[in-house]
Amino acid sequence: MKAQYQIIAKKLLVLLMIGAVVLAGCKKFLDVNKNPNNPDTASPTLLLPTVQAAVGQLVGNSFQLYGNIWAQYWTQNPTSSQYRSLEQYNVTNSNFDRPWLIAYRNALQNAQLIINSNTANSEHVKGMAYIMKAYTYQLVTDAFGDVPLTEALKGNEFGNPHYDTQQLVYDSIYNYIDLGLAAFNATNATSPGEQDILFGGDIDQWRAFANTLKLRAYLRLSQVDPAKAQAGIAALYATNPVFLTQDASIAYTTTGGNDNPLYNEMVGLGRTQNIVASGTAVQQFNRNNDPRVFKYYDPNISVGTNIPEDTIAYIPQGTYRANTLKRVSPPSALVGGRATDPLSATAPVKLISAAESYFLQAEAVNRGWASTGDVTSLFNQGITASFAATGIPGQAAAYIAAAPDAQLTGTPAEQLRLIITQKYYAMCGFQGFEAWTEWRRTGYPNFLVISAASIIGAGRMPLRFLYPNSEINTNLNFPGSIPVYEPVWWDK
Repeated sequence: MKAQYQIIAKKLLVLLMIGAVVLAGCKKFLDVNKNPNNPDTASPTLLLPTVQAAVGQLVGNSFQLYGNIWAQYWTQNPTSSQYRSLEQYNVTNSNFDRPWLIAYRNALQNAQLIINSNTANSEHVKGMAYIMKAYTYQLVTDAFGDVPLTEALKGNEFGNPHYDTQQLVYDSIYNYIDLGLAAFNATNATSPGEQDILFGGDIDQWRAFANTLKLRAYLRLSQVDPAKAQAGIAALYATNPVFLTQDASIAYTTTGGNDNPLYNEMVGLGRTQNIVASGTAVQQFNRNNDPRVFKYYDPNISVGTNIPEDTIAYIPQGTYRANTLKRVSPPSALVGGRATDPLSATAPVKLISAAESYFLQAEAVNRGWASTGDVTSLFNQGITASFAATGIPGQAAAYIAAAPDAQLTGTPAEQLRLIITQKYYAMCGFQGFEAWTEWRRTGYPNFLVISAASIIGAGRMPLRFLYPNSEINTNLNFPGSIPVYEPVWWDK
């Protein structure tokens, strides 16, 4: 994202966070179909960045923490205790009140206000709102499963919205993307300019973002409805789509509280380093002699017994009780995970990365569902984009030539395993929720382990978020609680 949009994004984020805290303290505001501020006449251009900032807060804070811990990039620091419940898979419904509120009240409700607006020449902004609505609904349904959709976002008409099936939500996601792409064809629309904190009003980038999101959404059906996924991808490729070649991300600054959402939380927790390197991910980086490991994590800077200073020190997932005397490396400021490094404030929140875009295309070609593209070339481009994002583009070629997991050989099934595994490496620290979601969909990478601290029973791992306590208490049509180890619809 361009630098001139950073200050705008961060000011909005601060306001969003303040609003979320205030709303979370009052149950009457937790009904997602009531808007306490009633900004029905607000300009679509002014509402757009509030939607984007809300999504940045969602992806960059709660979804980031759960995703990076459950994807086993990070684990609980043995010398602190903030996220032990995540390692134990011992989450409660109230843990998810705030992300649900941010998704529905701040992101989806304001996106709908833009879509419903009668403001002249606002078609491009409406198109952006449709794409953000699709993106947010995919986040919400991938996290929770069935969610309110057809009776949501309608003011007081439906005070207790019914939950729609995840299959219907996905059908709606494709429809919202199509509506957004169609709106971009308007010739007399006013550009939002700098108010668009993702692409600065660049419609070509928005088209690429929408197409990449659509490809991601269809591939999510690969195990549950491959025929529909194949048909949808074939139709997408028939339009000669452009896909992202740069990160779709929100940038942040170090000033005025305008910082990365995860770092902002760490500051609020007294800059305690609660998250550290997990052996699950680090051992695989080491096995591949992957230099990105020194970008995703900080080397051990205070040498302990038999731990060299230039080593990424780790513990097995969930073993915080047994390692209270061991020094462990923290995530780096590059990914926003170093509590004591102010540069964590500037870590971007990536909605879709360029690396992910290439790996999605590689998978579509690998499955025979894409009409154009070379799987090896796309695979290598994904790796190269990841190395560029970590600041070491010159080391990508040597890695591709030598790393065991970079050799795209074997059967299509083996190649698919490598594509998803490389996507996992590329998402470390930046896209934890998406990495965990892709593991749920595909079973890759196949080296994740059950946390040593788990309390949910042998052989079980977290496969969904719990419905929030606010829905249990306020929505008369709440469908009932589902345990964290029950898979969502597309997870087969």
